[in-house]
Amino acid sequence: MKILAFDTCLDKTYITLADDEEIIKSEVIFSDGENYHSAYLISTIVKILKEAELTPSDITMIATDIGPGSFTGIRACTTVARVLAQQLNVDAVGVSSLEILSKINGGNDLVALDARKNKAYIYDGEILGAVELEKVDELVKGREVITDDSLYERISANALKTISYQQANYPLGDILARLALKKDEKNWRKLKPLYIQPPPVFGK
Repeated sequence: MKILAFDTCLDKTYITLADDEEIIKSEVIFSDGENYHSAYLISTIVKILKEAELTPSDITMIATDIGPGSFTGIRACTTVARVLAQQLNVDAVGVSSLEILSKINGGNDLVALDARKNKAYIYDGEILGAVELEKVDELVKGREVITDDSLYERISANALKTISYQQANYPLGDILARLALKKDEKNWRKLKPLYIQPPPVFGK
């Protein structure tokens, strides 16, 4: 099964091409001074397929991060995933960024990401939602925690071990592709962004 996996929800764009569990090619794109990294999603997909000597018709599954993360990034990758899956008539799988991040240390760690509004998105084997930071302090005590740069110092003060996913280049696209194989829901029509909190209303 040829899997095209991509993620524009987090701080970089991750694109991976896999054949079942075997990773064929992966690429990470950083934002530059003029464009946000998600602007390069389509062109990089075309580039990766060409380098692998594959065409879109060779793809049998699309996998994408559905959030939480950047609202623009979530919309970008879920829209592209739905359009590609529909046009190619293939399966499409959505995976939460929280579940992806929980695997970067080789296990199934607790994840706490900045949700703003004095809250953190929490994943502990399942998504627990946006939790008040005071409760997060208790949840992370004595635990190994994956977080982001925004919460790193606060989490480190309470957790047994803290890793910020933003401080190293973890293979998030590869993890996404492998997680997608294990998902039961593969219908592109049911692929939707995961907004745990409502998008911001500009001007308010």
